[in-house]
Amino acid sequence: QVELVEFGGGSVEVGGSVRLSCAASGVAFRPTVTTMAWFRQAPGKEREGVASIYPPKGRQLYAATVKGRFTISQDNANGTLYLQINNLEPEDTAVYYCAAGSTPFTSLRQRDYDYWGQGTQVIVSS
Repeated sequence: QVELVEFGGGSVEVGGSVRLSCAASGVAFRPTVTTMAWFRQAPGKEREGVASIYPPKGRQLYAATVKGRFTISQDNANGTLYLQINNLEPEDTAVYYCAAGSTPFTSLRQRDYDYWGQGTQVIVSS
């Protein structure tokens, strides 16, 4: 069983920054060799993938709508996943979810992920 727990959400002003964290744990789970990603779900909208990382190849993938403002990274020592969001926009208001999957490549498709966190809320206010 894999457990993912997100931290770092809150209320932030437009133009500000926030860093989300995702702590991963589980028997035999090795986050540094697992494809991981961040998804978000805005009010009234479907969940969408925003960033993915495949650590063994050092590959990252971003949704076009967030490229340049979002940065996904991972702490190699403990496997914690991060999402740095800069220049926040009102459209970034959403619940952000961490996900882990077994596919050996980056992906923004929900079906490629087997484990999900409970989400952390980010509210961008003007």
